[in-house]
Order: sequence, then structure tokens, then C-alpha cells
Amino acid sequence: MATLLLIDGSSYLYRAFHAIRDLAAPDGTPTNALYGFVNMLKKLRQQTPADYIACVFDAKGKTFRDDLYPEYKAQRPSMPDELRVQIEPIHAAVKAFGIKILMVDGVEADDVIGTLASWGTEHGITTIMSTGDKDMAQLVNQHVRIENSMTEEVLDIEGVINKFGVRPEQIVDYLALIGDTVDNVPGVPKCGPKTAQKWLSEYQTLDAIVANADAIKGVVGENLRNTLQWLPMAKQLVTIKCDLDLSCELPQQFTDLAPQAEDWDTLLGIFRKANFKTWIREAESKISTVTAPTSGDLFSAPAEPAATAEIISESAPIERHYQTILSQEQLDEWLEQLMAADVVSLDTETTGLDTLNSQIVGMSFCIKAGLAAYLPLAHCGPDAVEQLPLDATLAKLKPWLESAEHKKLGQNLKFDQHIFANHGIALAGISDDTMLMSYVLASFEKHNMDALAERELGVATIKFEELCGKGAKQIGFDEVAVEIASTYAAEDADITLQLAHAMLPRLTGGLATVYRDIEMPSRAVLFEMERTGVLLNSHKLNQQSHEIGLRLLEIEQTAYDLAGQPFNLASPKQLGEIFFEQLKLPVIKKTPKGAPSTDEEVLQELAKDFPLPKVLLEHRSLSKLKSTYTDKLPLMVNPRTGRVHTSYNQTVAVTGRLSSTEPNLQNIPVKSLEGRKIREAFIAPKGWQIMSADYSQIELRIMAHLSQDAAMIAAFTSGEDIHRTTAAEVFGVALDQVSSEQRRYAKSINFGLIYGMGVFGLAAQLEIPRDAAKNFIDRYFARFQGVAMYMENIRASAKEHGYVETVFGRRLWLPEIKSSNAARRAGAERAAINAPMQGTAADLIKLAMINVANWIKTEKLQSRLIMQVHDELVLEVPDHEVAMMREQLPIRMAQAAELTVPLLAEVGVGMNWGEAH
Repeated sequence: MATLLLIDGSSYLYRAFHAIRDLAAPDGTPTNALYGFVNMLKKLRQQTPADYIACVFDAKGKTFRDDLYPEYKAQRPSMPDELRVQIEPIHAAVKAFGIKILMVDGVEADDVIGTLASWGTEHGITTIMSTGDKDMAQLVNQHVRIENSMTEEVLDIEGVINKFGVRPEQIVDYLALIGDTVDNVPGVPKCGPKTAQKWLSEYQTLDAIVANADAIKGVVGENLRNTLQWLPMAKQLVTIKCDLDLSCELPQQFTDLAPQAEDWDTLLGIFRKANFKTWIREAESKISTVTAPTSGDLFSAPAEPAATAEIISESAPIERHYQTILSQEQLDEWLEQLMAADVVSLDTETTGLDTLNSQIVGMSFCIKAGLAAYLPLAHCGPDAVEQLPLDATLAKLKPWLESAEHKKLGQNLKFDQHIFANHGIALAGISDDTMLMSYVLASFEKHNMDALAERELGVATIKFEELCGKGAKQIGFDEVAVEIASTYAAEDADITLQLAHAMLPRLTGGLATVYRDIEMPSRAVLFEMERTGVLLNSHKLNQQSHEIGLRLLEIEQTAYDLAGQPFNLASPKQLGEIFFEQLKLPVIKKTPKGAPSTDEEVLQELAKDFPLPKVLLEHRSLSKLKSTYTDKLPLMVNPRTGRVHTSYNQTVAVTGRLSSTEPNLQNIPVKSLEGRKIREAFIAPKGWQIMSADYSQIELRIMAHLSQDAAMIAAFTSGEDIHRTTAAEVFGVALDQVSSEQRRYAKSINFGLIYGMGVFGLAAQLEIPRDAAKNFIDRYFARFQGVAMYMENIRASAKEHGYVETVFGRRLWLPEIKSSNAARRAGAERAAINAPMQGTAADLIKLAMINVANWIKTEKLQSRLIMQVHDELVLEVPDHEVAMMREQLPIRMAQAAELTVPLLAEVGVGMNWGEAH
């Protein structure tokens, strides 16, 4: 049976635009939508071969629905200029890929797709609608289905029923009842999906629901009766037309939709202008090697990207040759090749994601793009074949795995290093990590291998869920049949090598410094810290949890007394009723649905004047501490080590900062009594102490370096209190005459301005009139002119390049810096000021961590790093090394980098983290 593929171009246009941000050609022209759209096309054609294909876009101008209802889509903003300039190259690319474009005046793309799907059904053709538009579900039948290439969702008849709770032929009635907020089509007020499902289940059609409207009780029934005259119009607006006359656009019907050969010359021109390097190489390869293809050859897999000289040099597309290692002879052959290779891409398959407890199921190797193998070792499912013995095989591979001379690269090798360590193998020779490459090149992007393969190589990889399923029905990888697992695992190693080929050449200059000197060495130190873990006093936490529980009961009773009745403190609805109906508190802001908000920001504002919101804030804070830390931390102690082992994430925060999970050690409050008590539960073993060292006023020191402001540099160089110096400058008094209130104001100004705070923010923070806040800021910039000049220059640079840089060359991208939305643009400008300081601070603490770890290793000290929390390093130090470490640690941290002003680290020591901080 023939297949018709209909691409909803208008739907994907916006999805591509919003999915990728801050991608531009060398001349500054945005290319994010173009990249996303072309990537979608390539993926779609690889996965969905079709005999006929069309890409349908909305035409300019009004449609018949606008004539029926002038408010139709009236709330939609006009197309952003950043997207508008990409329409022409997107259309050109679609045509160059041999795909027919359709745009019909007076109707929407949905109606054209509906008519073509109807044609397909009439001719017995299977029709696939590639779209993310829910309205299209009304077109689904036994010959027509939806495939959303961005979410991989497939909706046939059963899929529509499962998703919407109604049959495809009921979708129009369903949409008329609930309305369509996207298209500004009102439905029955208060009638949500569940109500619509209930009515259609009972009455089957909208006409029958209307006929029985008097029998429907409650407010929603009254709303239905009040909407009866509107419903026919709503139904007409949401109904997709399937009977358009397309004879002008498609005189030969399906023949006009046969895919044509790609115009690689045109595509090469588009890719060169946009600077899509991988696709440029693919197009050049096609032009030099491919004769005119048949329709079955359309959208073949992309060419192998050019490799660095350090690895491999390939120019033509590489065929895949994957092997499964099941015999000693095969293992010996591969081991010989591994020992001889310049670099090997390595990956493990495991029993889970717990780095301390998961075990190896198998491992894969790739020594050349397209040439890879999978070594299964512990598959035990019903389809398991005989495999090489686990322990003996690992022992045979151990010399190569532990060899520092034999280079290995991988995707998130810190995880694999843990897995090997669980088997007594100290993985060495780690030369590159593609996840870290991606992070350094574009920290705001996704860095998982599937996303990277699609973005860098235009390749759709096999997904883990395809093998193991999802949710409660998910199986372990060890239960996957070896034959299937082998292709998946070998592909992982192969794609990782290809990703290294694609990304390494772009890591030059400052980016190379960040990657080689900061991120890769940090990876090694973080592995050791995760492996070491932190000793925990679980008894102390259990005791604190009990105390907090009692305090929460007291707070609840206080809240009941203030409210005059018991209520659910976690219920926004009940809070709203008590706040605004009973207590008549002022409404600060509203939710998107128009109800008075009771979120954190509102509570903070109301707590200034009213007791109940203040009590609720305390309750929320204590509840979070109890559930997140005092209750949870004791359960996270590893029974084998007796310690808590966090996982440090290098590729999450766009500024370069680390984050931690399971448990999150970054957000334990330090200012509250309860938070300090939690830190007291992080203890040193007998004969050891906890030592904490953090940089003093690091971001202000970085500002002095970046701005080269003479007054700030002088203050830091002479060891003055920078806040007192600022107060003296701003208030025009001598240093010894600065009052505590003036210093407090100066501190708020110092930190506020480096975070891009304006007049309104400073006035709110200091609780002073805006005129006074403006006067302070003006006087500040008059005294610190270097800072003012730096801020002006960095904003201009950010607008020109789309990013700012840290002192060490890390690029911090600002996707909204050229946004047509003034609020987003202003936010990006504020970020442009702060990001270089926050990013440089992140780089500095990583460099300090590396410096300290190398020093400890070189001197063969027993002290060990156990935590990194923002600007702070935490160590376990044996008693006999405490005095020496107290002296040397701040020196090693100060030597992490050389700035215009000195770096200062402050050290504390105690039996627990609370005492040391």
C-alpha cells in the first residue's frame, strides 16, 4: 500500500524556532528555526519512507474563519522578526530536498492537510500526518494516523482514544465543548476535558448533548445552556475542511506529490550561508560522489563528519560494521586492536544508574567510525545467549582499561569510571568526554547523546526506551536480548566517536582552555569526591526531624488561630479564601486564570504587614527542610560505605557552576538555625576534622579585574573592606566615619549592581524611595567610572556576539539578547553584566579544586576533598595535618589564577561542617 506523508510546516516552524535558541550565521542572521526544521525533515524521512510527500504552510492573510469570527486567533502575537527572516531559506531548503510546498489562500494548513488526507483515504493510501497540532486528531481513521517527530508520539484510532478519552469522530465536538485557547475559540465555561469526555460518553454527539442540555445539572449545566447559541459557531471554527478544490495547486493529484531528487548544490549554498558545518561536509560529499538518486534514496544518512588528525580522517559516508563478542577468539582480536588504536570510544551498559551500586552488563568499543563491537557479559533474560565469563573477561581487559597510555573517550565517562570501580578497575587514559565538549561549546543546549547525535550529526539514534520500555513495565538492560542490545550499545560507542570528530575541531582558543584545563581535570576530581562521600550523623538528623515535626504542629495551630479555623496549609484554594474573603488581605497579583495568587512572592510581600503569611512562610521553610534533608538524608547513607555520596553535575548550570543531586548539597541554608543544624550532621571520622575554605567576596574581586576600576583595585590591593570603601565613596565621608547603616546600603549597591539590579530593585531591597535609590546609583557610577564603562561595553559586546565570556574564555550564551520582547531583552542585558562574574567564579573554584587535589596527591597527604559547594571547598583532614592545611589551603586557592587583585580564601575548622563554615 502506498504511503502519503503530510508535514504540518506551520506547526513545526514555531516548534523548531523555540526548541533551539541563540543559533546564528556569521553575519548575525538567526538560523535556529532553519536548523531545527531541516533536522526535523532529515529525521522524518529517515524514519518515515513515503511514496508521496508534501509540506504544508499557512498562507499570508485572512482565512474564512476570520470572516466567521473576527476574534479568531486575535490574541496571537505577530511572527517574531527573528523567525520571519528564516522563512525564505526554510522554504528553499524544503524545495531543495525535493518536497512539494503547499500554501493555499483563504484557508489554513490544517484544511489543506485534511483535504489531502481525505484524498488518501478515498484512494486506499496510508496517510501519515506529521504534526503536533491536537486538532488533527479529528482526521484520524483506519488509513490516517498522526506521528509527531519531535515527541515521537503516534496517534492511531486507539491512540486518540487513550489520549483524549473520545473517538476521533468525536474530537470536533470535544473541541467545541472545551474550547481552543490557542486559537481563541471559547467553549463552554468550566467545561474541561473530563466533563467533555463524560458528556460525549453518555450522549455521543454535541447535537445530542444540546438536545439534553436541560438534564445536565450544576453550574456547568447552566453554563452549557447559556452557550447553546454559540456552540454551532465553535464547532464550525474547530472543524477542519476536507473538501478544498486543490486542482490549481495539484492538477495531477498524487503524481504532483512524488518526491524529487535533492538539489545538493542549492542545499550546499543554504548550509554555507548558515555555517552548518556538518551538513556542508555532507552536501559536498553528495555533490562529489552521488549521481541523481531515485526517490528511495532521498534523505540518506548524513556523511561521516571530518575527523581531527588526532583521531581518524574520513571523507566518505561510513557503513556500519558492528560485531558481538561472544568467543575468546573474538575478544583476543578486539583486544589486539584496542591496544594498537590511538584512541578508543568506550561505553558501558549497566544494571542501573546508581553509580555506587550498579554493575556491568556489557561494554562497547569503537576504534573507527562505523567499526564497533559490543561485549555482553551479564545478560540473563529469556533470550540470553552464552557469554564470556564476567570476572575472567574483566581481568583480561583490566591492563588496557587501567593503562594511562591507551587513550579512551566517551560520553559522561565519570559514570563509566564509577561502574568499573565497582568491579575493582581503576579506569585510566581518559582523554576526552563528548558531554563536556558539548557543554563548553553551548552550555544552554541538551548534552545527552541522543540530542547531540541529532544536533551535531543529523542522526536519530536508538533510544533506551525502545529496548527497555518505560515506567512500571521497564525492564533492566540485562534482560534485553543480546542481538538487540548489541546494535544499541555498539551504536553508542560509534556515535560518541563521531561526535568527538564533529566537536573537537571547534574547541579552540579560550574554549580549548576551558575544556582541557578546567572541565576535564574537574571531572577527575569530582569522581574522587563522589567516591569518597561524606560521613553523616543520622541520629542527629533523626532527632532534628522530630523537633521540626513538633515545631510544625505548633505553627499549624498558630495558623489556625490566626485564620479563625483549621485549614489545609498547602491548599492554594483554601489559602485564597482565608486571605482574600475572610481576612480581606490585599491582592498582590493574580494567577493566569485570574484568581488571587498565594505564591511565595505574594507571601513574602504580605508577611511584611500581616502575621498569617509570615507564619505560613516559616511552615513552608521548615517543611521543606524536613522532607528534603532531615527525613531523607539518613535514608541515603550507603550501607557499604556508611557515607552519603552525592553526584556532581558538570553540565547543568549554564554559567559553569556545579550542581549536585541525590542528595542536593548546594541548597542547604546556612543563615537559618535549622540549616546550620543540618550542616552539623556532616561530621568527620574519629581522628579527623572538617575544614571549609571559601573565597571572600569573589564576584566583586572579579568585577574589579574585569572593569579595571582604579578605586576598586586599590581597595582590594590594600586589603580594605570593599563595602566600607564603597560607602565612603558614595556618601562622601572618610573611611573611619562610615556608619553601619551606610555600609549596609553600600553592600546592597555592590552586590545589586553586579547582578544588574536597577533603581526599582534597589529601592525595594533597601525600602527607600526610588529617587533616593537613583541618587545612590548615580553617585556610585560617578565614583566607580571603570565599572560603569565595563557595564556599557559588556552589553554592547553581548548584543554583537550573542554571548559574553569569563576571564578564562568560557562562553556564556544569551539567547534573548536580541529579542523583540523588551522584558526578555532587559533580562539578558542584566545577565550580560553578571554572567562573566558568576562564570569566572565557577571557573576559579574548579581551578582551586584541581590545584588543591593535585597538591594533595603530589605531597601524598591524607587530607581529602569531600564537597564543593558554590565558592567553598570542604575537606576531611587528619588531626596531624590540620595546622599545615590551615596555613597552606588558602595559599593554594589563591594561586588558582592570577587576577589584577589578590584572591583571598577564608578557612574554618571543626568536628562538623557547621562548625567549620
